[in-house]
Amino acid sequence: MNRVDRLMAMVVHLQGRRLVRAEDIAAHFEISVRTVYRDIVALGEAGIPIMGEAGVGYGLAKGYHLPPVMFTAEEASALFMGGKLVDYLTDASLRKQMESALLKIRSVLPRDRQDYLDRLERSTAVVARGHALAPIPRLSSHALIPIQRSLAERRVLAIEYHGAQRREVTMREVEPLGLVYYSDNWHLIAYCRLRRDVRDFRTDRICRIESRGEVFSGHAEFSLKRYLETAARGGKFEAAQVKFHTETMERVRREWHCRLVEEQTQADGVVVTLLAYSLEWLADWIFSFGSKAEVLAPKRLAELIAAEAENVGAKYRIVPPSGLRRQAVKGLPSLTQESLNRSARL
Repeated sequence: MNRVDRLMAMVVHLQGRRLVRAEDIAAHFEISVRTVYRDIVALGEAGIPIMGEAGVGYGLAKGYHLPPVMFTAEEASALFMGGKLVDYLTDASLRKQMESALLKIRSVLPRDRQDYLDRLERSTAVVARGHALAPIPRLSSHALIPIQRSLAERRVLAIEYHGAQRREVTMREVEPLGLVYYSDNWHLIAYCRLRRDVRDFRTDRICRIESRGEVFSGHAEFSLKRYLETAARGGKFEAAQVKFHTETMERVRREWHCRLVEEQTQADGVVVTLLAYSLEWLADWIFSFGSKAEVLAPKRLAELIAAEAENVGAKYRIVPPSGLRRQAVKGLPSLTQESLNRSARL
C-alpha cells in the first residue's frame, strides 16, 4: 500500500472508532509506531482535524466525517458474501437490517458494479451441510439485535426461556456477557440472576425478550474465550467416545470440528472423543450415521440412541400373518429377537 492510500485508509480507520492507540494503528497497517507519528502529522497538515490524548490514543474531531466512500469491486463482493451469510446464519432481527444496509450500499454503486453484484448473486448459493439442494433452515427468533444492543450498552435483559430439559417457560433477568455461534445456533452467555451463575441460553429457545433499561456493572474479569475454554475442561461439556467407520470421518470432522478432542485409528474404524453441551442433541446426530457409528461411552448416550432405534424400529416392524409367524420366509432367516436387537444396534 502506498503512502497516499495508507493515509486515506488511516482516516477511515479513525472515523470508525472513538480513540485508537498508535500501537494499534501500527499493527493494523503493519508499519512502525514512528511512521504512525509521521502520518498523523501529515494528516494534520492536510487539514484533517485529528485530536490526540496523551497515553490514550488518536481520534477525529467530533462532527468530522469523510464524504461517502466508493467501494472497489472486491469490497462490494466481500459485503455481498457477508450479507449472504447473515441471511442464513442469523435471525430475522438481523436479516432485515442487513438487507436494508446492502440496499443502501448498492444504490450508491456505479451501474457496472451493480451489474457485477447481480451476476454474483445469481451464481452464489448457501446450502445445508451434506445436501447440495437443501437450503439452510433460517432461525426464526428475533433476539439477536436486542442482545447485541444490550451487550454494547450493558443493559439487563428480561427473557422468557424454554429450557431443553423443562416443559415450562421460565422468566429470567440476565446480564449479557457474550454471544457465541455453535451447533447451528446462536447462544447468549449471560449472568442469570435467578440461578446466580453464568448460563448458556440458546437464542431460538427465547420466547420473549425485553430490555429492562437498567445498566448493570461488574463482570470486568469475565472473558468469553476463557469461559468457553473452562466450560470445555470443567464439565459443562459432556464427553463421549464414539467409534465411526473410516469412510464417515470426513463428515465427522466437518460437522464436529470445534469440539473434536481426539482421534484414535483402529483396524475397524476410528474412535473419536467428542464434547457436547447436550447428550440428547448428540444422540440425534450420532443416530443419523446409522450402523456406521457405535457409542462406547457414556452409557447414558448409548441408552438414548437405543431408545430412539427402538422407537424407529417399532414404526417399521412388519408382523407376518398368523400362519407364518413360526415359519421363516423361504430363503430368509427368521426374525428372532436377537436379530431384531442386532438391527437396532448402532
